[in-house]
Parts: sequence; structure tokens; C-alpha cells
Amino acid sequence: MTTTETTEEAAGAEVRPVPDGRAPVRRQLPRLSEVRELLQFRAPVLDPVKRRLDNALTIEDLRRIGRRTTPRAVFDYVDGAADAEVTASRNLQAFRDAVFIPENLNSVVDPNLSTELLGERIDFPLVFAPTGYTRMMHHEGEAAVARVAQRNNLPYTLSTVGTTAIEGVREAAPEGKNWFQLYLTNNHRLNNELVDRALAAGCTTVVLTIDTAVGGRRLKDVRNGLTIPPSLTVKTFLDMSRFPYWWINKLTTAPIDFASVRDFPGTSADVAALLFDPGLEYEDLAWLRKKWPHNLLVKGIQNPEDARRVMELGADGVVVSNHGGRQLDRTPATLDILPAVREAAGPDATVLLDSGIRHGQDIIAAVANGADAVMIGRAYLYGLMAGGEAGVERAVEILRSEYRRGLQLLGLDATSKIAARHVNIHASSLESSSIQ
Repeated sequence: MTTTETTEEAAGAEVRPVPDGRAPVRRQLPRLSEVRELLQFRAPVLDPVKRRLDNALTIEDLRRIGRRTTPRAVFDYVDGAADAEVTASRNLQAFRDAVFIPENLNSVVDPNLSTELLGERIDFPLVFAPTGYTRMMHHEGEAAVARVAQRNNLPYTLSTVGTTAIEGVREAAPEGKNWFQLYLTNNHRLNNELVDRALAAGCTTVVLTIDTAVGGRRLKDVRNGLTIPPSLTVKTFLDMSRFPYWWINKLTTAPIDFASVRDFPGTSADVAALLFDPGLEYEDLAWLRKKWPHNLLVKGIQNPEDARRVMELGADGVVVSNHGGRQLDRTPATLDILPAVREAAGPDATVLLDSGIRHGQDIIAAVANGADAVMIGRAYLYGLMAGGEAGVERAVEILRSEYRRGLQLLGLDATSKIAARHVNIHASSLESSSIQ
């Protein structure tokens, strides 16, 4: 027996002849330690909410879970948009079409995701946008979202048509960066009251929404009967009955209403008619600028001239927004018009962008093209529907992880290093660029 043969036998290997003159394949019985290393089974998770959230790897996963756990009419209210939903589709497609151009061989150990927004440092360029009827999606509603924002050192914006009052948000997140979104109405007393309450509750920023002269026609809501006041169809009611957990929580918690204006006389339809004011004009913005002593942003900007004008009237910044495609359909994607709005607003203005953010790389694309940060609405509402406060937390985890990885793969170790050269939002222009 040769030395080689002795060594093979000692190792317990089996040498099998292979045709065509190829080298023989040596096989051996696997060691138990090697098998154990390969078979790392996860411990079973008994909590059904935690189990489904752990399995959510993307915002789209949270969307699918939210669709399974929430009545169809409620999900459609979040997911739907106006008319043919052309604008909503454009918002998403614009981010998909963005082209990323990395710079490699840069150290990206422990990237600094934070940024400064309106004089305060936040953990990464993300703001929770205002959303209406939030407690309809999950009974924890705005309070849950505000707590997540506080834990993650991110601003939260309460809507005028929120289902938790300004004071309730402050109670839920007393140390949070709490903002208030304002609909200026044709009732001067109510306007003064809302601004005074936001000030008393410690809100640092007011966001004036200007793209709601009238309500957008959201056909899914009309068909489901989810209107103001509600006019549910039999089909909608029967669908809701399939979600007993949702019903029990709605029936055993405070009624859903416009909490910040619940004391205003009239029906919900009367209040809604006030909030969608076709008489809103520049003089109203001038009044608000004099009234409000802190940061003032104007939301609903889609035209560079509007951005220039509101900055001249004293706004601290603008939100490039088409209301997520829920107001005027067939408008441009916000990402496409962002550079022009940034130029018009000026280098010192705060510029936010909303509508269409579904991935952490979307945040990078927005920052590269002129935004200081983005606002998310549907993204965190999908999480809220999927698992309440824990679901919102999961949405933030997903976006932060995607944002961090995107920075690192671009070769950047800080939010401050993102530049226009890193993301091209008009891919066709690459053909004439000097990039090789």
C-alpha cells in the first residue's frame, strides 16, 4: 500500500474512478459538527404579529400583509389615488427609473446617516408625513406613529384631519420632534385656534397644505362608500365583517373623528367642506407667516414659480408633493420636478419631497436631486396596518437598512456626501455624458 492510499484510508475517503480521464472525486462521510453548522434553524415565533413582521423584508411585503389584515375599503383608502391613478404610478416609476452611479474604493465603514433639518439633527433624511383617518387603519393610530418617530429621532407631522388631537400626540411623544400640518379654512376663528393649539403643544413646525382647493375624486373610496359622511355598500360591510379583530378594536376604543376639530359645530361633511377651501390664496399664507413664530413649510408645490413666490412671502421651505396622486391626476412625478423646484426655492430653503417613497434608495435619489429629506405616508401606513406600532417600527428599520446599504454601495460614508452626480433621474442623458 502506498503512502497516498494510507492517507486516504485514514481520512475515511472513498475514491471513485471517473470516466474520460478526469480527476477522481473523493468523498467522505460528513462530520456531525459540519452538518450542525449548515442546519441553523430559526426558533419558532409564537407571536403572530411579530412572525409576519419578521418575514417582511420590504415595504411591499408590509403592503401585502396590510392587505391581508385590514378590510378592503380601508386598504383601498390608503393604497388608492385619484381618478385613473396616473400620477400615483408616475411617482413610483420615476424612482424605479433612477440610475445610480457608484464611486468605489472608498471606505464606507459605519456610515453617518444623519442630517440637519430646520436646525435640528435627525437620524436619517426621513419625516413622517401627515395622514388622515389614521386610527381607521389601526386603533393605535397617530400615537403609535409619534412614538416610533420619537424613538428614532425623526419628525412626525400630525394632520388637521388626524384622528388624534394635537394634545394627544404631545402626550404620546412628549420629547418628539412634533410638527402640525394645517389646512387653512374659511373660518378665521378655527384657523387661529388650530395655530394656537399647535404652538401650545410644542410643535416646532407648521406645514401648510395648499393643493386641496377641492377634494380629489378617489373612485375606490366612492365605490366602497368610504366617503364623508360614510355611505357603505353591503359588499363593503360584509368584507369588513371578515376582520373581527379590526372590528373589536374599533368598537372598544374612542370613536374615529377629526380629533383636532371635533368641537367645531356641524356634521363631518360640514367640517370637510371647511377644510377643502377653494378660496385659499397668497394673502392667507402671509397671515400665517405673521401668526406662526417658528418654522413654516408649504406643502403641495409642483411649480417652480409657486416655490419662488412662497419663499418671497417668508416660508422657510417647501414640500414638493402631489399628495401621493390623491388630488389632481396626471401631474408630473415629484422626483422629476424636484431639481427645478430646488433651483427656484434657492440654496438656503428647506426642500422636502413626498409621493412615491417605497425604498431606502428612493431617499438617496431625492437627496441627490435637491431634497433635504423625504416624507413618507403610505410606507408607514402599510406597516401600521400590518402590525400597529411594531409595524411602523419595522417600516423604519427596512428603509434605514436600505438607505445605509445604498450609501455604502455608492461608495459614500455620509448623507452629506450625496451629490447630483451619484443619481441620474433622466437615464437617457447618460448616453451623452462623459461617464465611461
